[in-house]
Amino acid sequence: MKPETLNFFDKVYEVAKLIPFGRVTSYGAIANYLGAKRSARMVGYAMNGSHGKDVPAHRVVNRKGLLTGKHHFDGTNLMQQLLESEGIVVIENQIQDLDKVYWDPSKEL
Repeated sequence: MKPETLNFFDKVYEVAKLIPFGRVTSYGAIANYLGAKRSARMVGYAMNGSHGKDVPAHRVVNRKGLLTGKHHFDGTNLMQQLLESEGIVVIENQIQDLDKVYWDPSKEL
């Protein structure tokens, strides 16, 4: 599918699929990369709707590294478990050493 024919959610999914294993980004960083700086919440809605689309939604957190989307995953701590399986340390729903694992699509792509 050509990029110009993708809707906003599809564009979000395409960016999220590029987040490397063991790294995270924020809703706002994806929105900014897509030229929709004030649409972080829409990115969150897209992540909520991404289940079953092979999108690593667990790698998208809020700007402070909080697992604000965790209640959208099956099970009590699935989002945290997925992140920890990639070597990311999470304590009390917050990613530790966020600056070391943070991936900014505007700088990386």
